[in-house]
Amino acid sequence: MISNLRPILLIIGLLLATLGCAMILPAIVDLLDNNNDWEAFAFAAALTLLIGLGLYTGARGIPQGMTTRQAFVMTTFAWVALGLFGALPYLWSGVVPTFTDAFFESISGLTTTGSTVITGLDNAPPGILLWRGIQQWLGGLGIIVMAVAVLPMLQVGGMQLFKMEAFDTAEKIMPRATQISGSLTLVFIVITLLCAAAYLVAGMEFDDAIIHAMTTVATGGFSTKDASIGFYDSNLIDAIAVFFMILGSIPFILYVQAWQGQPAKIWQNSQVQVFLGVLAVLTAIAWWLHPGEGGRASGFFESVFNVTSIVTGTGYTTADYSAWAPGTNAFFFAIMFIGGCAGSTSCGIKIFRFQVMFQTIKQHLSRIFYPNGIFIMRFNGKPVEESVSAAVMNFIAVYFLLFGLFAIALNLTGLDFLTAMSAAGTAISNVGPGLGSEIGPSSTFQGLNDTAKWIMCAAMLTGRLELFTVLVLFVPRFWRA
Repeated sequence: MISNLRPILLIIGLLLATLGCAMILPAIVDLLDNNNDWEAFAFAAALTLLIGLGLYTGARGIPQGMTTRQAFVMTTFAWVALGLFGALPYLWSGVVPTFTDAFFESISGLTTTGSTVITGLDNAPPGILLWRGIQQWLGGLGIIVMAVAVLPMLQVGGMQLFKMEAFDTAEKIMPRATQISGSLTLVFIVITLLCAAAYLVAGMEFDDAIIHAMTTVATGGFSTKDASIGFYDSNLIDAIAVFFMILGSIPFILYVQAWQGQPAKIWQNSQVQVFLGVLAVLTAIAWWLHPGEGGRASGFFESVFNVTSIVTGTGYTTADYSAWAPGTNAFFFAIMFIGGCAGSTSCGIKIFRFQVMFQTIKQHLSRIFYPNGIFIMRFNGKPVEESVSAAVMNFIAVYFLLFGLFAIALNLTGLDFLTAMSAAGTAISNVGPGLGSEIGPSSTFQGLNDTAKWIMCAAMLTGRLELFTVLVLFVPRFWRA
């Protein structure tokens, strides 16, 4: 068993205290709006702060540092705890009827999935709308820090490719992560403010611009409107959303380097180059499948927006693409697994894994034709170790295995084949909308049964934490001393 839980409780306590402080903002908004939901946020903030500070205070005074095993436990337990406490405002305000719905909405927000069980967003309390945006914003920021500081050390799914020299050992995670997270947070805030300003100029109301900016940069997809971005029917707003969804899907460490005087790092990064190329090709295919009912121009705008939204895992919609020409359902189902770049707020399998997979296949084919040849796999110009290649291939195999298991489990709850498949895919890939009449782009997940919602919660959490971070906790050997 893990002999010392204090480092884990210290971090979870600090995160809960931060979440509690964040709840104060929607409480103030509701209070100023004379909405009684401020009481729900106030009580939730007080309880979350009390428990968070209690855990933090009780675990203080320990040396900074964390073993690999402790980091695995901390990561999963922290996200579960944040999801549980983040659900309280939804439940206590009465905006959702059950704890299942509240937890679903909370986990969907924190994992930046964007699937929602709330209907009537156009008339929802302002505090609830803001809280949904805050949860996705905090979740997106948390994913960036985790991808830079934690996952490379845990060697999850090939993430060791991004190990920084300052993180040679797991024990160095916390001190160095604290330093670098400050830079990442500052960049994240600046990009969010720029996005909000752009939305304001394009015609959004102030509160809508702030909330949409938070969920756009976090590639989360929660909107303040039932019709999502399609509500505004504006090509300018669509273009702004596309631009910042792409920014949110590029490794944020590259922005820090650009800030430090190395802007060329962004364009020279092979992962970024491939990501932008994939978006261009997929947009062209979508445009071919859907020329547009209002003309070629409208078809292009709809294609580029919805392709970018699904590939990046944001989940905004401007049209019900499931009703487009035959073949579009299969197309959008396939691209929801791709994802953006590692070290971004995006989700899915991620571009770098497809690059490594391609290099692995290329190497094996080359060895077949030239048995005596020496072929070195490379990523961003650097050699890729065999262990990284194996980790990536294992990740992709387990990813689709889990997707299949989640789809079967959802089908057994009574969902039809299309709904079960798309629900499993959108959950494990943290995309948001599914396919079909029940959970399609113009629908919500409110009508699903409770069992299906809990299965999706498990899928969202597992997919967001890169699979093995969660799965390792179910291995008995992990808990042995």
